[in-house]
Amino acid sequence: MTTASHTPVMLREVIDALKPRDGGVYVDGTFGRGGYTRALLDAAETKVVAIDRDPDAVAAGQQMVFDYKPRLTLLHGPFGAMDVLLAGQHIFHIDGIALDLGVSSPQIDEAERGFSFAADGPLDMRMSKSGPTAADIVNTMHERELADILYTLGDERYSRRIAKSIVEHRATRRLTRTGELADLVRKVVPRSKDGLDPATRTFQALRIYVNDEIGELNRTLKASIALLNPSGRLVVVSFHSLEDRVVKEFMRRHSGLGASVSRHLPANDQAQEEPLFRILTQKPMTPSEAEAKSNPRARSAKLRVAERTETPAKESAR
Repeated sequence: MTTASHTPVMLREVIDALKPRDGGVYVDGTFGRGGYTRALLDAAETKVVAIDRDPDAVAAGQQMVFDYKPRLTLLHGPFGAMDVLLAGQHIFHIDGIALDLGVSSPQIDEAERGFSFAADGPLDMRMSKSGPTAADIVNTMHERELADILYTLGDERYSRRIAKSIVEHRATRRLTRTGELADLVRKVVPRSKDGLDPATRTFQALRIYVNDEIGELNRTLKASIALLNPSGRLVVVSFHSLEDRVVKEFMRRHSGLGASVSRHLPANDQAQEEPLFRILTQKPMTPSEAEAKSNPRARSAKLRVAERTETPAKESAR
C-alpha cells in the first residue's frame, strides 16, 4: 500500500483547523499513510515532523520523505513520547499538532496484524510490533482484571461473562486467533439492536490496552502545553467516547472552564489560574454527510480544536 492510497478522516477540517503557514513547524503524531502530512506540506512552505510507532508505516513513508526533503522528518516511536522525539531533533517549539486516534485503516485491513475479526488472523494487535500481544493478555491475565479492562476500555456490559468464558476456554486450549476470540464472545453476548457485532467492544478494549492508547494520549496532551507556540493549534480526531472524553476534559481543564473528574486523567492534572488553551470547538465537529456515507470509519469521528494562549505553563501542568 502506498502513502497516497489512504485519505484520513476529516482531512479538510483538520488542515483548516491547523492553519498551516510558511515557515511553520507542525507535528503529525499519527502518520499512518501520510494523509495529513502530505496535506500540511502542500498547503504552505511548512516543515512537518511525522511520528508513527508502526515500523510498516515508517517504511512506507520513506518515499514521501524523499519527495519532500528537507521539509519532512519521519520518526519511529509512539506519539506519547513526542516531546522526547522532537528534542532529539532539536525541536522544542511547534505551531500545530494533529492526532488521528485509534487504529489506522491499513492496520485494520491486514489480517496478519490481528486488529480485526473481519478476517481471521493471529491475535496480535500491537501497533509497534513489539511487547505483549492480545493473545498474551487473554491467556494470562486474571479473570477480574480482564473483566475490568473490557468494561473500562470497551464499555462492555457483559465484561464479566466474557472474561469467565475466556478463562474457561484457556484452561484447555490457548486462544491464538482473532476468529476464535470473536466466536467465543458471540456465544455469550447477545447481538444488539443496532447491528454492532458482539465482539466489537472486546476487540476495542484489548487493542487500547495492548497499545496503552489512553496513556499515550494523556502524555501527548500534557506535552502539547510546553511544545505549542502561542496561537499554536491542537487538533484531535477521536472515534469513540472514551478518547473524546479524555480530549474534552483536558481542553476544558486547561482553558479555565473547569472539568468534571475523569478516571482517565492523571490525578495531578489540575487547572491553573490563567488558561493555557482557548477552545475553538465548543462542540466537536463531525464529518460531512457525504464523507460519513463514503467512509464507514468516519461515521463516529469527532474533531476537537484548541489554541495555545500566551500563558506560560506551570511546572505542575507540564
